[in-house]
Amino acid sequence: MSNSPFKNMDSLKLTFNHIKIWYTAGMGFFTDAYDLLVISFILATFNDAYKYYGMSMPGFTNYLIGPNSAFWTGLLGSSAIITAVLGELIFGFLGDKLGRKAVYGIEAPLLTIGALLSAFAWNLPSLIFFRSILGLGIGGDYPISATIMSEYANVKDRGKLVALVFANQGIGSVAALAVGVISATIFPPDIAWRVMAGVGAIPAATVIYLRRKVPETPRYSLLVKGSTEEAKKAAKYLGTDIEANSNVRSGHKGVNEFLSTYWPVLIGTAGSWFLIDIALYGTGVYSSSALAPVFGSPFPSHATTLSLGEFQSDLAKALFLGGVPFLAGLPGYFTAVALLDKLGRKLIQLQGFIVLAIIYVVVASVMVVKGTKVEGFTIAPTLAFIIYSLSFYFIDFGANTTTFVIPAEVYPTKFRTTGHGISAASGKFGAAIATYLFPSLLAAIGIKEILIMLAILSVIGAILTYALIPEPKLKPLEEASREKIEVSQ
Repeated sequence: MSNSPFKNMDSLKLTFNHIKIWYTAGMGFFTDAYDLLVISFILATFNDAYKYYGMSMPGFTNYLIGPNSAFWTGLLGSSAIITAVLGELIFGFLGDKLGRKAVYGIEAPLLTIGALLSAFAWNLPSLIFFRSILGLGIGGDYPISATIMSEYANVKDRGKLVALVFANQGIGSVAALAVGVISATIFPPDIAWRVMAGVGAIPAATVIYLRRKVPETPRYSLLVKGSTEEAKKAAKYLGTDIEANSNVRSGHKGVNEFLSTYWPVLIGTAGSWFLIDIALYGTGVYSSSALAPVFGSPFPSHATTLSLGEFQSDLAKALFLGGVPFLAGLPGYFTAVALLDKLGRKLIQLQGFIVLAIIYVVVASVMVVKGTKVEGFTIAPTLAFIIYSLSFYFIDFGANTTTFVIPAEVYPTKFRTTGHGISAASGKFGAAIATYLFPSLLAAIGIKEILIMLAILSVIGAILTYALIPEPKLKPLEEASREKIEVSQ
């Protein structure tokens, strides 16, 4: 699109303000990953403190050990995921209806308030409620932050910039692991879990002010609002200008036209995100079960009352082992960042799904199971664990990153946050299904069968990617999204 009004922005070199927007957008994803991982540490602290330290926490333990313990455990683990689905859909719709800036800045306070109040929860239902507020902010962050970054980015670096926003998840997971282990070591369990919950408020709080200062994106200002002046002001934020002296608007009309034109792409972006989140959250749920045959549990084999020092040491080890696969995944984010604009989004997503399918089949085939329990491996357990951990690497150097990047590029400006929001909500819906069903599936059919099932889902993901996902690499956003631009006289 040589006559694009945004060609000066598209051809820009990377600027300091590109990096500033990345940080402003990225802290939401740091908080997202931190809080979604730390809840498993909080649950472990509640349960293990009762089982091995003899500590009952009033208002919490009674829910988690009573006759309805499975219900309350599932609800606590899933509450933020469920409301994230709502946040993605609501903020996705509002981002197109009211503008990116109009809603940017609401998510970060929700993240901050939800995390902070969680640390002061007085019982389990209140903790679930506060985590639901947190989830709403997490969900809202997906479509708005991704779109703001993509609409400000230059063509050459757009893939890496949007992926870098998402890569903050990897750093957030490592931070959750560090805070979890340190808190478990230093504090008694009734204080440790509150510290884990409260620290999640800090990164989101640092960007509340910055988010209010980011101007409306030049593309939304010009193509949807029809404000040339506002679009030029936003372009100036990057140190450039746009070439639009007449009234340039998006030619896309209503929702019906959007759906009739983009439904194959929507199935591709939403379907592949749904499938990868089943794998990501499913493996997260049972990673401790896969680790146990390799490392064994740090705790005694039967319930007993340990001293505080012994309990803190064992809990810290248990939390660290549960987070090891996430450490394996961290380089995957940054491999994707480095290669997205070279190999392309579609190829990275495709190879990620294919390699995942192979890894799941290999690990399942070397497992020795009795009933639903893993009794060992036909190869060295450490080797089996390394192969299993590679699945986290190829989730992140694959569809976990690309499913976030692609929807921010392949939908027109008027429906960009809506398309991204629907795709992201589909992913979190897959995550909710995995979080709910995998524990009971684990008990019913065991890890081996689950891995075979995940391999099949990964093959379906590869087929969807090949058939329905377009390649936006090194294309101006208007070309990648098939934007219709009208110039009124």
